[in-house]
Amino acid sequence: MSETVRLTVGQATIRFLVNQFVEVDGESRRLIAGAYGIFGHGNVAGIGQALLQNEIDPTPDGGEMPYIMGRNEQGMVNAAAAFAKQTNRQQTWMCTASIGPGSLNMVTGAAVATSNRLPVLLFPSDQFASRNPDPVLQQIEDPVSMLTAATDCFRPVSKFFDRITRPEQLIPSLLAAMRVLTDPADTGAVVVALPQDVQAEAFDYPKEFFAPRTWRIRRPAPEPVAIERAAEIIRGAERPLVVAGGGVVYSLADEQLCAFAAATGIPVADTQAGKGAINFDHPCAVGGVGSTGAKSANVLAEQADVVIGIGTRYSDFTTASHTQFKNPDVKFVNINVAAFDAYKNSAETVVADAREALVALTSALEGHRVADAYSQEIAGLRDEWAAITHECYHLGHGPLPAQTEVFGALNELMGDDDVMINAAGSMPGDLQCLWQARKSSQYHVEYAFSCMGYEIPAALGVKLARPDSEVVAIVGDGTYQMLPMELATIVQERVKVIFVLLQNYGFASIGALSESHGSQRFGTRYRRGDDHTADGDLLPVDIAANAESWGITVLRVSTIAEFKDAYAQAVASPTAVLIHIETDLMGPNPPGSSWWEVAISEVSRLESTQRAREWYEGEKLAQRHYLN
Repeated sequence: MSETVRLTVGQATIRFLVNQFVEVDGESRRLIAGAYGIFGHGNVAGIGQALLQNEIDPTPDGGEMPYIMGRNEQGMVNAAAAFAKQTNRQQTWMCTASIGPGSLNMVTGAAVATSNRLPVLLFPSDQFASRNPDPVLQQIEDPVSMLTAATDCFRPVSKFFDRITRPEQLIPSLLAAMRVLTDPADTGAVVVALPQDVQAEAFDYPKEFFAPRTWRIRRPAPEPVAIERAAEIIRGAERPLVVAGGGVVYSLADEQLCAFAAATGIPVADTQAGKGAINFDHPCAVGGVGSTGAKSANVLAEQADVVIGIGTRYSDFTTASHTQFKNPDVKFVNINVAAFDAYKNSAETVVADAREALVALTSALEGHRVADAYSQEIAGLRDEWAAITHECYHLGHGPLPAQTEVFGALNELMGDDDVMINAAGSMPGDLQCLWQARKSSQYHVEYAFSCMGYEIPAALGVKLARPDSEVVAIVGDGTYQMLPMELATIVQERVKVIFVLLQNYGFASIGALSESHGSQRFGTRYRRGDDHTADGDLLPVDIAANAESWGITVLRVSTIAEFKDAYAQAVASPTAVLIHIETDLMGPNPPGSSWWEVAISEVSRLESTQRAREWYEGEKLAQRHYLN
């Protein structure tokens, strides 16, 4: 019989995790870099005790699990997801929360991670497995089944879910959890629910379970026949276009993508997750594609006869709700490590690692290059869009600056190895349209779940992943009011990040969407008025003062020149800084060149809605299924 060690489930969990490693291209590092936790009666004496014991007396066969006390459970998961994204899914953090609302607060964070396909490890606490004190405080009772628990809410937003009701179940569960966390395609939130009594229950675990274990992130090679078929289609194209997604970044294929474009002359457009995979000043880089894309990319997308999707899941923003690729004979060649994504749009598929596939495809296309006329067209579109970008960055708009001017200042001031963070609202659209990314690591935008409140905790996660970089989170006043609590964590942990808060007293994105879709900016202004469309008095909410109350240094500025001076001060500061600037709620924003479907009421007594519905029906005529 193998040698055993008697540990609680909580202690065994931590001892196991400190010995899990991940290997990518021969380089190894610990998979779970640390633990976020907020303790309550569900976990304080279980996982909490194990983390305390590990900090005071780390186990001899492992190491210490760094711990950070969070302020909001959703914020903890957002920070873990941001860390995973910034490390190209090679590492993540675990999160533990108490029973009831503490654990359910993590559900939205789990959805953020899973929709973005980012690995996070969550340990929500659960009701007593013994059922002795039934119902326990914060338990949701189900009169139909005693098997139902509140943590079942995690099932639809997780890539792996388990509930440990006996201590020996931990062994296969944690091994399966590691498999999903390190899967190059099918990863996301991994959830292991731990009843609070089971967390504290002891078991004689085999010592072999805690031996160091390395999980190798695989790089599936492409099938030669798949490469041959893809190359044949591309050789027959007159107007091919690459759409580069996050899979290019996560497979570390930036260099190979640039080499492919240089060899073939094929233009490369990017999604939110793929921006920077090809440097913006590469002759073949044409910018963001789709609903919030650049005209330089969208003109090419409309006429493309072959679309080469590399590591993209083709969200509705990328396809402009299936209206972007207008060529009636357009074909798709999809390179993706996930077959689920590779087969979208009736594509010819290469199910493989993006880097391996790009190397093989570049070789298969040796000697092939797009026509000179097409290259000249690409160059002209690039130049035209560069001029528009420069104009949006230097508008001289007044009396309040436009947010694009703030983005322009940051784009010019930030270094190649610095990181810009953003998520929901109008800003991701402007950023995808305009931001000139020199590296993929510089552009960190969460847009799969478009979660307001992501940016502040994400700054914490990114800085932990990139301690030597300036980390700049751009935050709107709407997002700030959703989830500012991790400012306290950032101060407590002495994390140096820079926040840029754009104050415009309303929801700029939804306001513009509402107005353009016949709903007159209803319920989108932070003002007191007789109704919810009125321009009443501004609310007496001082976000800058609120940030100061968390312990953050705040610099208040009014102009772009003052903003640039403040940014220099923020860079020089050893502690976290927030730069507060008011911007124009009404824009102006970059010129649009595409569409996004938002359903509009079919019947209405409002004339604005009637007009919007008529426009909507006209736009829908371009929608199609890509069946060729």
